[in-house]
Amino acid sequence: MPALDDRIAVGLPAGSVEVSASWVRPDDAWGVIALAHGAGTGYAHPFLAAFTEAANAHGLATLRFNFPYAEAGRRMPGPATHAVTTWAAVAEWIADRAPELPLWAAGKSYGGRMASMAAAEGAIDPAGLVYLGYPLHPPGDPSKARVAHLPDIRPPQLYVEGTNDPFVDPHAQLEEAVASCQDAVIAWVDGGGHSFEVKGRKRPPEEIGADLAPLVVEWIRSRS
Repeated sequence: MPALDDRIAVGLPAGSVEVSASWVRPDDAWGVIALAHGAGTGYAHPFLAAFTEAANAHGLATLRFNFPYAEAGRRMPGPATHAVTTWAAVAEWIADRAPELPLWAAGKSYGGRMASMAAAEGAIDPAGLVYLGYPLHPPGDPSKARVAHLPDIRPPQLYVEGTNDPFVDPHAQLEEAVASCQDAVIAWVDGGGHSFEVKGRKRPPEEIGADLAPLVVEWIRSRS
């Protein structure tokens, strides 16, 4: 299953740009995961690459892609509207190439939150959404919870969260937000931080990403 590097056109207010993407479709594919990166990384991050490779082994096609700010070499995200537009372009790109496969929108931290906003606004209509470390609020500042749009999301949602993640502390705040959703569950990773690293247990990001994939695949199968 060789990865095919591609480019996806994204129409922004200042003009169209292209973002890098990596597409893999197993011969026996039964669904697609589109996976967005976190705020300070890009689509080639080892965590994401290993996660998608493991998902491919379970029969899921995958698309990893950059947001425009990352494509331009910046570490700080651009306007949220740019990310929502990118998600819409990604969904359209996949629909053109694999119209018979259900789309599952996923993302690490920021990338997942942008998927949730795109779904809440109707820019995408996936079969479901998966958040790998949803950034509920800035660390240490639960007063700035990013939850207002979550009840508007119709598709099922899976929140994969580390129990030691400062972005979801206190846990009760996340549990309350998830309870407000139409169809959502939390899968806790015991001892995991924001990138699912466990204190005292050094593991490379690619190993962590690969280990999370079966949990996500099992949930997707249960909702397919």
